[in-house]
Amino acid sequence: MSDPAQALGSIRRRIADAASGRSVTLVAVGKAQPVEALRALAEAGQPAFGENYVQEALAKQRALRDLPIEWHFIGPLQSNKCREVARAFDWLQSLDREKLVAGLSRHRAPNPKPLEVLVQVNVDDESSKAGCRPEQVPGLAHAVATAPGLRLRGLMAIPAPAPDFERRRAAFRRVCALFEALRAAHPSVDTLSLGMSDDFELAVNEGATMVRVGTALFGPRPRA
Repeated sequence: MSDPAQALGSIRRRIADAASGRSVTLVAVGKAQPVEALRALAEAGQPAFGENYVQEALAKQRALRDLPIEWHFIGPLQSNKCREVARAFDWLQSLDREKLVAGLSRHRAPNPKPLEVLVQVNVDDESSKAGCRPEQVPGLAHAVATAPGLRLRGLMAIPAPAPDFERRRAAFRRVCALFEALRAAHPSVDTLSLGMSDDFELAVNEGATMVRVGTALFGPRPRA
């Protein structure tokens, strides 16, 4: 859709239908999209945006600083980018290693607002995909929960894109089980980021409280 307001309205209606009264947050994924596209969507009423690359995101933040955008970092995080992410973003959805916690905490601590953190779990054990193993979730979550400047909010996952939606449903349910176990240990946990453009309704059906949608909002990414 070329009209951002029309695209946004359509996605929100589909989320609401799948959620059956639950509150679900939409994060618009702006990876490789021009600043003008993000501005149009923000001016149409979309408050939260996700970015995969730090330098691209920082440039967009500078260009859009006049708008009240909530910024989510959703890409793989390298140690040398902890400072920028801790200082420039509101959310980190892709924490997958305990060694990153100290650097994030140190650089975020002066900020009066904590960095909202999701632990990324590699539920399908894909070698090409970021995320900790399911059995590592409790230890990593504890490290976040006890670090100054950080606030543990829940889990994020990107299950394997199986063409069979029932296989995806099974993966979503495994993540949901990990999420419920995490909530039992940390009652303040409230966010499960799960689902993208081609499966966000299924993810919401299975318990997602946050979805990350790019192509369905912006259309295909521009060619380099």
